[in-house]
Amino acid sequence: MKIRFFTSIAILLIGLSAQAQNSFNQGSFSNTNTPVQPFLFSVNTLTGSESYWNVNVSSNYAERTTGVFGYDGADQQVAVKGYLGNRFTLYANADLGFARNGGTSSAQQFEVIRDFVGGKTTYGARFGLGIGANRDFSNVGAMFSRVTASFDAPTWRIGGNLRFEKAFSSKRDGIDLVTSVGYQHRIVGSLFAGVEAVGQDLEGFWEADETEGGAKLLIGPSINVAPVNSRFSFSVTGGPVFYATHSTVVASGAIRDVGTLASENGYTVRAMVAFNLHR
Repeated sequence: MKIRFFTSIAILLIGLSAQAQNSFNQGSFSNTNTPVQPFLFSVNTLTGSESYWNVNVSSNYAERTTGVFGYDGADQQVAVKGYLGNRFTLYANADLGFARNGGTSSAQQFEVIRDFVGGKTTYGARFGLGIGANRDFSNVGAMFSRVTASFDAPTWRIGGNLRFEKAFSSKRDGIDLVTSVGYQHRIVGSLFAGVEAVGQDLEGFWEADETEGGAKLLIGPSINVAPVNSRFSFSVTGGPVFYATHSTVVASGAIRDVGTLASENGYTVRAMVAFNLHR
């Protein structure tokens, strides 16, 4: 399973390079397509100027981690993202996880985000607030709110989220906090590259008995390409997952951007292909 996944990643990277070089050869350096989801650990809002409705398919492989983006094994996700009008963005996904020990489990998530600052044009600053619900891999439901922030320019972009979640389980934290940020700069044509970072269960910095095992951090490279005149866009990211603090409490299966397997460091790699339905 691991060999097949990383072979697919290598093929995708070769395709990214070819697409970016093709865009450069066509003289499209100043006219790139708007990406649907440039960062894989942060949810961005849509503006309505491009990319109205999209279907995203992603694959993830991780070791010594669990969760929707760091499931211990392979995780296949299908997501729908669309612009509802009046600066509202809908995002929903469903995951099927294949554990390294042979088991399977599923998770679902749904949310709506509205930009309150910006959001009318592709470039510039956008700040939004959203609300959503999910069911995680351990069949526990939760409600959450998400604060989004981003700034897009022709040659660079930055974006991040701050997420507060309340799980409907006495075995979970009162409020879980996850934050993420990413930065990308244009390398050539429509190829952007940069870095993404995620902080999960950050309440572990001030709560010694943090329920999910402690505060965890991830940092790694991020690549995105949205070829001009194409319905497709591609993203790849990943990196090491390490514990900044530790808790003796057994970790849960809560949906997170990185893993929750207590006391062990690990890694996660994810690749996504997005298809624009309205191009």
